Amino acid sequence: MKKELILITITGVDRPGLTASITETLSKYDVAILDIGQADIHSQLSLGILFMSDEKDSGNIMKELLFKSTDLGVSIRFSPVDEADYSNWVSMQGKNRYILTILGRKLSANQIAKVAGIIAGQGLNIDSIKRLTGRIPLDEEKASVRACIEFSLRGTPRDKEEMQRSLMHLSSEMGVDFSLQMDNMYRRMRRLICFDMDSTLIQTECIDELAERAGVGDQVRAITERAMRGEIDFKESFTERVALLKGLDVSVMQDIAENLPITEGVERLMYVLKHYGYKIAILSGGFTYFGNYLKQRFGIDYMYANQLEIENGKLTGKFLGEIVDGRRKAELLKLIAQVENVDIAQTIAVGDGANDLPMLSTAGLGIAFHAKPKVVANAQQSINTIGLDGVLYFLGFKDSYLEERGKL
Repeated sequence: MKKELILITITGVDRPGLTASITETLSKYDVAILDIGQADIHSQLSLGILFMSDEKDSGNIMKELLFKSTDLGVSIRFSPVDEADYSNWVSMQGKNRYILTILGRKLSANQIAKVAGIIAGQGLNIDSIKRLTGRIPLDEEKASVRACIEFSLRGTPRDKEEMQRSLMHLSSEMGVDFSLQMDNMYRRMRRLICFDMDSTLIQTECIDELAERAGVGDQVRAITERAMRGEIDFKESFTERVALLKGLDVSVMQDIAENLPITEGVERLMYVLKHYGYKIAILSGGFTYFGNYLKQRFGIDYMYANQLEIENGKLTGKFLGEIVDGRRKAELLKLIAQVENVDIAQTIAVGDGANDLPMLSTAGLGIAFHAKPKVVANAQQSINTIGLDGVLYFLGFKDSYLEERGKL
């Protein structure tokens, strides 16, 4: 018996049981469902079903579906599909797949048009688009407002590096963040995430806070900025800055720790990561005292930073052990991954400074967060528009997942 391929497209107001009614009609003729997809935007349904049936049944199937759609108050359209076209479509399944995530406080048609143009220019096909954030309120003044959509792409970019550069240029030009990732099993199974501390988990540099109390704030801050921009070696700058803290009473460290300005989104991010079983590490060029404070507060699994030398209740201007610089951060990331039996492709690193670049490039997913220009220029992904919980969207989390747990 000759077979026929038919694509039906149903549009209209969504309601419970609509898909069940359509598929129940199809089930009477024992058809094979070759593909099915559904989207719902503001209660407006778009349902597509590609099925294969015996040619002798096609007329009756379409007639029954037409009557059923009238009863349901929706529109239905029938399109025959050529077998050769279908076979060509099936052959495309083996092609590379990418996930492109777009994130911002809000997204405009112009921004999405620019992104779609880059996708098309690279010869990629958009298979699906979904929104990860909740519906956008009309009150744009709310601080928590954010918008994120995810494109599922099929194909191989003509020039992936050029595509990445175009997206990063668009990011700085239009105030929107991007993440382009291969859609593979590693992306779906991230297990270890490593954070820089100063200017990432907290909105300050602890050494600057200590310097202010020691009366050398301007001197230390100038050295810090040069180091973060990559203008001077981190070890050299670190040694110079610590030396300027000599004689500072350690009692000021507790006061600083208890008043650390936590970055927007950290509470939400840590809750979700811990709930879903991620191992979390702080890899910091800052100090162990503050790292341990954050470790205890958020239940962080690992913490590596620099230990200040203390004698008679005062800082000596020296430190103990090996400096945690950029190279050491990358080494620690790999070490923790080995201890946790996690493939390096399943790791994530987040940081803002030049000394974070080695671990960002080592991790399976490296994210520059409100970073210095040099870091953004060398990172594959960056977040500049919202808080640190934007990382969740790059991992594929939807707000609806979090709503179920009552933690937004």
